[in-house]
Amino acid sequence: MRVEIDGVCVTLGGREVVSGASLVVEPGEVVGLVGPNGSGKSSLLRTLYRAVRPSSGTVRVDGDDVLALGPREAARRVAVMLQDPRTEFDLDVHETVLLGRGPHHASFGRDTAEDLAIVDEAMRRTEVDDLADRMVATLSGGQRQRVMLARALAQRSPVLVLDEPSNHLDVSHQHDLMSTVRGLGRTVIAALHDLNLAAQYCDRVVVLADGRVVADGPPGVVLTPDLVRATFAVDVRVLGDPPVFAFRPLPRATARTSDRTTAPRAESTHP
Repeated sequence: MRVEIDGVCVTLGGREVVSGASLVVEPGEVVGLVGPNGSGKSSLLRTLYRAVRPSSGTVRVDGDDVLALGPREAARRVAVMLQDPRTEFDLDVHETVLLGRGPHHASFGRDTAEDLAIVDEAMRRTEVDDLADRMVATLSGGQRQRVMLARALAQRSPVLVLDEPSNHLDVSHQHDLMSTVRGLGRTVIAALHDLNLAAQYCDRVVVLADGRVVADGPPGVVLTPDLVRATFAVDVRVLGDPPVFAFRPLPRATARTSDRTTAPRAESTHP
């Protein structure tokens, strides 16, 4: 399912945090949003799942403005995994994952055998099936992240939005999660801090700085040392293809100068 973000601006607390962002994500494409803290990644994602209304611009899924969709229809099209979810702490893991089937039911509809099979599959894929009877409140942060991914997978929406999905996960589970997401065949938009994960698992990266899209294209083309240095205020060495990044801090004087410098604008390689 195609996602179009067209000239979106977001204003929060009287300050514009996203400024005229535009991008297109084709069906089945995995796109990573990268940028420093405060660059507008999460705010832009929130317009896609209707948690934030743009001050201008339009977000369309399968050609329809998401704000014109009813809540149930919007959830059937877009599933979300948040970095710090408001977890249903009084539910066990199976009950929590089963919530992902809610958009496919009429009000107070019963869970079907198909629902239960979908939930079981989602829990196996995220390796939380052995936690089915555990209360979510008793889980570690990483375990809760995997439960939230299972719930999003159980929703079976063609578009999947991930806001810092590797938060709380160890290195092995970070790669397991991104490999699972990569293999779904769904349209995926993920806000990521880790450039190595973005480079390995994303078809494209979109770089944001100060609320603006400054680059858009394949990771090996877009994530150049100059752009990474200007955007993230770190020195970087790039190895291999797909690229692997090794970082070290800039000298303090250079870092202070970089903080006052806008990241170089890269030409989009995406049509």
